[in-house]
Amino acid sequence: MYNNYDYGYGNQLISASTSSSSVGTWMVIALVVAIIGGIVGYFLFVAKPKSKEYTGFVAWLHEFLNFKKLFISDILKVTYMILAILITLASFGFIGTSALAFFGILILGNLGLRIVYELIMLTITLVDNTSEINKKLHGKDDK
Repeated sequence: MYNNYDYGYGNQLISASTSSSSVGTWMVIALVVAIIGGIVGYFLFVAKPKSKEYTGFVAWLHEFLNFKKLFISDILKVTYMILAILITLASFGFIGTSALAFFGILILGNLGLRIVYELIMLTITLVDNTSEINKKLHGKDDK
């Protein structure tokens, strides 16, 4: 007796190859559009204005795309608080297992996190201070 059961293996293979080829096509299109958009955006918003100063949203976009205002320090402060709370709360999961593990994660985890974030923030502060000194020096040269 012949049993004709369709387990659907062949159909999945065909749909998977069709899906991957459409993703590949989309990635090529996205790459071309991104390159064109990046070049156009650079000349419109990043390059120095010729004879006029930007105002309003375009001025904000010009500063944003030229990295005049850095948002990373604010983001790092928020992520530090989130991770510190997470480490503290996660350490309470070890109370039943081991008091040493609880205190180790609670103290050393938060201390390690603080040290890593302070080193990152020191680098950002160094960049901010150098930029500020550079602005003051250029301000004196212009006068």
